[in-house]
Amino acid sequence: MTITWLGHSCFLVEAQGFRIVLDPFQGVRGLPDTRAEAHLVLCSHDHFDHNYVQGVTLLPQRENPFAIRTVATCHDDAGGSLRGPNTVHILSCGGVTLAHMGDLGHVLTPEQAEAIGRCDAILLPVGGTYTVDSAAAYQVAEQLQPQVVVPMHYRRGDVGLKEIDTVDSFLARFPAGMVHTYGASLELRPGMERQVAVMSL
Repeated sequence: MTITWLGHSCFLVEAQGFRIVLDPFQGVRGLPDTRAEAHLVLCSHDHFDHNYVQGVTLLPQRENPFAIRTVATCHDDAGGSLRGPNTVHILSCGGVTLAHMGDLGHVLTPEQAEAIGRCDAILLPVGGTYTVDSAAAYQVAEQLQPQVVVPMHYRRGDVGLKEIDTVDSFLARFPAGMVHTYGASLELRPGMERQVAVMSL
């Protein structure tokens, strides 16, 4: 399974020639609106920076090798009363399981963590304000214990939503040796070393 960061919380996930785009965006400062081709588009919730499905050109349908599950969560820590619901998408293929946490706004309940289950990798918002902040994101990572944590939904200088934090305070919670830097794409394999994978565009 290969993941490619398209910016913000948007990822292209590929396996066996099948392409899935998660949380395509528009109107994010410093980033071009999502432009991608995929067989399937999945959105965690209906906000402009996560549901720009018009930016994804659908490819001809073919057999989907992914098993896909969802777990209902909230976009805030007030039961969704502030920003509504959020859906976690769990994708499994080729012995690898990946969870895209969307705009998760709270630490998981034990029931939610159990429903998500064992993951090789999670795509986790860390910027705060509209999602979990670095402290709560770290708690979520500890709850799920994936091999690979990929931070997303954070500001990089003047790129990204101006109200959210950079990734630095999240990375500071881990030993320096656990933080690895990659390009835009990363191949996920079973049995990877435990790490925080910082993607770049």
